[in-house]
Amino acid sequence: MMMPRDTNAHGTIFGGHILSLIDQAGAVAALEVGARKVVTVAIREVEFKAPVRVGDLVSCYASVVRRGLTSVTVAVRVTADNHARARFGVEVTTAELVFVHVDDDGRPLPLPRPPQV
Repeated sequence: MMMPRDTNAHGTIFGGHILSLIDQAGAVAALEVGARKVVTVAIREVEFKAPVRVGDLVSCYASVVRRGLTSVTVAVRVTADNHARARFGVEVTTAELVFVHVDDDGRPLPLPRPPQV
């Protein structure tokens, strides 16, 4: 649930707060390909489509769209529900992010191979 502390000067939720949620959701999806540790190297194609307001329940949906040797590209879709206004599943932001699998020293590391089925 979005809180007053997350607002900007216009009274809507600060875009940087939404970007933080997107980055976290994207990292979780990137880790699901078997990576042990990932870092964000790019946030692309961010589109803020509708304002998010205090009290909105925000959900982030992330999916892997591309897998490279060391990198994972993830698409994230953000929706908002506002029960007081009877608005549900409104797409508010979309983004594409690139994460790189790294070792403990921050050097790129090949992603584990997907399991053979």
